[in-house]
Amino acid sequence: MLRSLQVANYLTGNSLVIAINCAAGLSIFFFGYDQGVMSGVNISRDYKNIMGLWDNEALLGGIVAVYYAGTLIGALMGGYVGDKIGRIKCVVVGCIFALFGAALQTAAQNVPWMICSRIITGIGTGHLNAIVPVWSAETSHHTSRGMFIAMEFTLNIFGVVIAYWIAFGLNTYEGGFRWRFPIGFQMVPLLVLCLFINIFPESPRWLVKKGRTEEALHILGALRGNGDVNHPDVVREYEEIKETLLLEEKQGGEPNYWDMLFKYDESNIPRRVHLSIWLQIIQELTGIGVITVYAPETFAQSGFSERTSQLLSGCNNVSYMIATLMAVFTLDRWGRRFSLFYGAIGQGIALIMVAVLTKPDIMAQNPTGYGIGSAVFIFTYTAFFGMTWLTVPWLYPVEIYPLRVRARGGAWSVVGWSIGNAVVMEITPPMLKGIGWATFILFAALNFLAIPIVWALYPETMGKTLEELDVIFSTRSLLVWNAEKELRDKGIDPNDPLATIQQTEKLETSEIMTDTEPSSISSREKKIEKAA
Repeated sequence: MLRSLQVANYLTGNSLVIAINCAAGLSIFFFGYDQGVMSGVNISRDYKNIMGLWDNEALLGGIVAVYYAGTLIGALMGGYVGDKIGRIKCVVVGCIFALFGAALQTAAQNVPWMICSRIITGIGTGHLNAIVPVWSAETSHHTSRGMFIAMEFTLNIFGVVIAYWIAFGLNTYEGGFRWRFPIGFQMVPLLVLCLFINIFPESPRWLVKKGRTEEALHILGALRGNGDVNHPDVVREYEEIKETLLLEEKQGGEPNYWDMLFKYDESNIPRRVHLSIWLQIIQELTGIGVITVYAPETFAQSGFSERTSQLLSGCNNVSYMIATLMAVFTLDRWGRRFSLFYGAIGQGIALIMVAVLTKPDIMAQNPTGYGIGSAVFIFTYTAFFGMTWLTVPWLYPVEIYPLRVRARGGAWSVVGWSIGNAVVMEITPPMLKGIGWATFILFAALNFLAIPIVWALYPETMGKTLEELDVIFSTRSLLVWNAEKELRDKGIDPNDPLATIQQTEKLETSEIMTDTEPSSISSREKKIEKAA
């Protein structure tokens, strides 16, 4: 029944890719909504009464922060599960965890109950965050991966927007409905995703890895050949996947999480793991948590009333969402590195201006004027972040891992995100209370510090296939220019890294290149294996 309903039977080409990324976007929407929902819950009188959280800010924040422990656990679980049972089934597993946790949160009656349910929801979110960007990247064309991931994260911030405005609309209500309804609402996108994800195609790369060639070719035909499995683009991508798998098998199969972090082999997976983790941590250290989570406090510090601060926070989230659309058009034109560069510069300048304008002795000279000015630069900061640093740290990790560990690589990325979030959520409240306006100076400095780190350590990934990137990141050198030199010393062109492999095949098996009949895929497989 489900086979006859498969989306790949009815859609092909860009239409199918768009449909896949809409499904992925629903997962990312839930992720954004779940991130934003607790800001409204935490100010509910009924919630504080039931949980006994009056005058206990540490526990109030702890209930929020424990979610990130769940996402860390769930990411490591999801990365393993996604490589074993496939991307689609892993999404279903994540949805089940998240639905169970959301139901428990909605019915919570005490702190231990709430903490346990937050952890369970986090485990589900970790599964989804680890596997959904991988699935999206593996089905998108290499020239448009950035565009589609950026579209998904527009929906991520749309989730934050919906969560905020639901909470704002309910802030005059008393009783359990004010906080239980927003928590329960997150089950709606989860139920839709859990039910309908099963009619979407599995990653063709995962299917090839598992020996399910016929299914993989059918999906590749729908994605790249408008339904024709003999289309040259389908044949070429299929052969590249096979070549990469043959090389990976020679390198020792699938490493565990510990080996991925510390054991160096020909693929140099530890380099990729550390790049993934630290890019996510740096993303959080650029200060987005200070601006979004503590936006009402930030606007209040700028001299606005409580009601106006809440309205400005909501409007800031809307402009943040709109700004993410810029990345849809720029990531695959300007590249990942340049996006991070100009984002960090814009964010750093904006944070400096917020700091200067909210300094008490300056603010006292013209509270209204400087308050409006600081609000403008807060909006500017979130716009720059939405255009750049929001998307790239999620896109980059799923591009750089070999197929055999791509899902687990995505899991390490979520680990970095969880660590970065936990650190920023922990240090921000005491910093705002202790040093006030200078908090923004510190985060501005961290933005500028990110620029040389990205320049030195993170190669460009735009416009290259996942198989080409596997070669580029296999070097032992950490610095970008040394890594390129290492590749050239091996006779590999960093701009066309698969050319060496293809040239070897030409020399050893000239028939591969002279065989112009796309239908002879099975014979080509034998030739590729022989050449490899």
